[in-house]
Order: sequence, then structure tokens, then C-alpha cells
Amino acid sequence: MNKEYTFEQALARLEEIVKGLENGSLPLDKSIELFEEGNALVKLCTQKLDAAEQKVRILTETAVGITEEDFNA
Repeated sequence: MNKEYTFEQALARLEEIVKGLENGSLPLDKSIELFEEGNALVKLCTQKLDAAEQKVRILTETAVGITEEDFNA
């Protein structure tokens, strides 16, 4: 995977891959290739979601003075 995807692009591509694999008509080599690409996209989406969550946490703490501990109390 050599293209830099946005979260939305990565998710859309992942959906395409899942549909292709579910179809079951692809040759084995192509299925493995798509499966590998899908795994990389899942990792990318997870990283982007984690980064977004961290930004929201920081913004919330900064703007409102709320910390994560306040939610766990």
C-alpha cells in the first residue's frame, strides 16, 4: 500500500476489499493480496482513530479543564 489514504478513503477501500473477498470469485493469489492490503488498511484506520481520540482528549482537557480521571471517578 503505497498511497496515503485519509480515514474515509481507507475505510471505503476496505469496504471494496471485503466485498471482493466475500464474492469468492477471485483467484487465490489476488485474494491473498487483497487480504494483506485490507490488514494494512485496518491498521491505518486504527492509527487514525487513535490519533483523533487523543486530539479530542487534549482539546477537551485544554478547553474545559476536564481530565480523563474526572470520567473514571
